[in-house]
Amino acid sequence: MTTNENGALPTRPMESIKLDNLLINFTTEFNRVLDTRTLRSSSASFWRPAPAPDVLPGYFPLGDLAVASNTNINGLRVAAVVRESGLPSADSSKGNALSRPNDFERVWTDEGSGAKTDTSIWRPIPPAGYVAVGLVCSNDLIKPSLNAVRCVRADLVIASSVGDLIWNDEGSRAKKNFSAWSIEPPTAAAGEIYFAPGTFFGVQSHIKPAIPVAYSLRMQIPLEVRPAPEAPKLSGYESPSMEEPTKVTQVARLPFFAVQDTMHFIDQLRTSPIYRLERTDQYVLVGHGNNTSSKAIPIKWTAPRAQNTTKTQVFKRLTSIDVENAWSIKLHGNAQALNFSASLDKHFTHAETSSWGWRDTQPQKVIAMAGKNKAVAVYQLQSTYQLLREDNTPVAIDIEYSDDESLLLTEFPSEENGENKVSPPITTDSTTNQETPLEPVEVNPQPAEDLPTPAETVS
Repeated sequence: MTTNENGALPTRPMESIKLDNLLINFTTEFNRVLDTRTLRSSSASFWRPAPAPDVLPGYFPLGDLAVASNTNINGLRVAAVVRESGLPSADSSKGNALSRPNDFERVWTDEGSGAKTDTSIWRPIPPAGYVAVGLVCSNDLIKPSLNAVRCVRADLVIASSVGDLIWNDEGSRAKKNFSAWSIEPPTAAAGEIYFAPGTFFGVQSHIKPAIPVAYSLRMQIPLEVRPAPEAPKLSGYESPSMEEPTKVTQVARLPFFAVQDTMHFIDQLRTSPIYRLERTDQYVLVGHGNNTSSKAIPIKWTAPRAQNTTKTQVFKRLTSIDVENAWSIKLHGNAQALNFSASLDKHFTHAETSSWGWRDTQPQKVIAMAGKNKAVAVYQLQSTYQLLREDNTPVAIDIEYSDDESLLLTEFPSEENGENKVSPPITTDSTTNQETPLEPVEVNPQPAEDLPTPAETVS
């Protein structure tokens, strides 16, 4: 018999995460299946996710939760629940995303402990092509119902390792040993999140298993890509404005458990289950020059980097998000029910363009050739990243990025075909500070201060 101790109102459902024909959502409602109050071991309790039928109809748990206390966890913990999407897999050779287990094998009972009640823990036996992501508990010695949990198609999960110890039966005097462990996902590939649904891994031993067969769910980080801002073009000899219009070009959607906020993560689920990390692009003027001579001349500027290592570190500390590498959140007291690893798409963060990436803050020297009787302008594409809650309030400071891959050159007058020429400028290496060799060019006789010079710098 399970006990519903739910004192909290059901959480409004978030938009389900879709992975092929699998839907994933989250619940904060649980039924207590058993606890260790009648054993001589340390305190623990085991809970089954119980999504409200009117909130998450048709969703199943993947296994029970193990908690190192007897405290009621309703409204305090979160677990993933799953259902079929109702549509077939994109690959016609694959079947349903979920399946009932074929059977259960008993992992542990409290036989020999002298406890007044019987308890047992079972491992689902999945059909071929599916895996069991968690264990199922019982307050008797009878096998659980085959409808207690669902197994997941093998291509929708990722092999994982064992994390921290949650509980073992040491001191219980049961004939068989048992220990329950958290599940630790591997480092996520770029553009993906691997996360444990809140279930646990159990073995008939008090020793941490070295080669466990544990699994986590996986998902791709939804990325909306919009058209880039139009490249600026000179329309005359006069100096253009320093900044072009901004435009949101990419939006990454992150689930609540992958973002650290000032509120409790349960409140994140209730108020902002999905966060938006928006990338806004803008062309910023590096320099402009007007060559009134009859010969081409070189013009040199310095393009400052937009990134700031201190701001990037502050952003990571406030949000946990690492723009260059995979990240996770570790909370004290085992308060976080979902272990995960997340990694942003490298094109989204520009992390694929340079080995130094966000750590490169050295200004870039830029040299452009201005044709005779022509004006030239060099622009740099600057990206600003802002993390927003569902109500559009910002979570932390904004961070910026720019690099020499985003420089462009435009000139006036345009080519004979009437189109303005846009081409990469000649640049120097900011790390070696060795400039591209250029032949000195005579300019028409005017006071030097009225001419664009190789030392002209825009800050």
